[in-house]
Amino acid sequence: MRTATVLTVICLTGSAHATLPPPTDAAKAQAAAVKAKSDWGEKVAAYKLCREQDRVADRYRASLNDTAKAASPRAVTPTCVEPGPFVAEAKPEAKPLEAAGAHSPPMTATSPHNTDAPHAELTGGVKK
Repeated sequence: MRTATVLTVICLTGSAHATLPPPTDAAKAQAAAVKAKSDWGEKVAAYKLCREQDRVADRYRASLNDTAKAASPRAVTPTCVEPGPFVAEAKPEAKPLEAAGAHSPPMTATSPHNTDAPHAELTGGVKK
């Protein structure tokens, strides 16, 4: 019984010490985009809550005025600020392949790149 318990504890603690590889740049960018979208969603939720609280307070004051009770003056609160549409951060433009130097050499091609002919035959023979 003790052996089984010890083996179980060893197996569980061994997996707890495992580490994940560091995130790639693409994963970091994606996480930042998700965080930005989440932050914007929180701003929208706060705006909607603010607007609804103002509506409830206005209805309450109107109901007090209808019953001839004196409503206290409205407290000075900050106005609700609409966050606007979600705008993702502009990514830095990547260089086109031509500018990055990832294309074929600048010399003019004299034959297709996938020919079976030997180089000497294509260039006019071996130079001596």
